[in-house]
Parts: sequence; structure tokens; C-alpha cells
Amino acid sequence: LSAAGSRPQRLKAAVHFTTGRICQKMGEDHRKEFSRQTVAAIAETAFRQCDIFAKDLEAFARHAKRSMVSAEDVKLVARRSNALSVYIQNKSEELAQEQKKKNAAKKKSKDAEESRE
Repeated sequence: LSAAGSRPQRLKAAVHFTTGRICQKMGEDHRKEFSRQTVAAIAETAFRQCDIFAKDLEAFARHAKRSMVSAEDVKLVARRSNALSVYIQNKSEELAQEQKKKNAAKKKSKDAEESRE
């Protein structure tokens, strides 16, 4: 396998492994079992959806004439799933609050340094 061909395979294997772990945990919590075929189908669906999300994110950024994906692009991708959209919105707000706190602490530190001079 070439290096380019092995990366998607490794990603797919990682998604399958993680999906298996999640199914195992959910199965234990709810006293259910997931067949190997079910785990494989869920993993394949998740992998394909991630690929679609990645392409959409790139397209949204390119459309906005940016080379970097922004939080707004992620919110756009999540818009069709209400639960995902709410989760992404909440996370975005949390991150914005953390950034504000960091910036305020930085400014306070800088002001304290300047007052000592």
C-alpha cells in the first residue's frame, strides 16, 4: 500500500474500532448486543458522513474566500441535525467565553506589567 492509500484505511479502521467500543459500552449500559455487521454498518455510515462534512466544510470556507475553516462553517454543516446544531452552538459559546477570559487575563497581566515600569 502507498502512504496515500494507507491513511484513509487507517482512519477507517480507527473509526471502526471506536464505533465498536461505543457499541460495546452502549450495549453494556442497555443490556443489548450489536452484531459485527451492525457495528460495521454504523462505522461505515459515520466514516462517510465525516467525509461529507469535511468536503462541505472545505466548500464553505472556499466560498467565503478563506483557506481556514471557521466555527461558522461548522455551524452550517450541523444545521440539518437539530441536536448536533444545538451541541455545536453550545460548544462554540463555551469556547468564546473561555477565549474572552484568556484575553481579559492577558490584558490584566499586560496592564500590571506596564504599571510596574
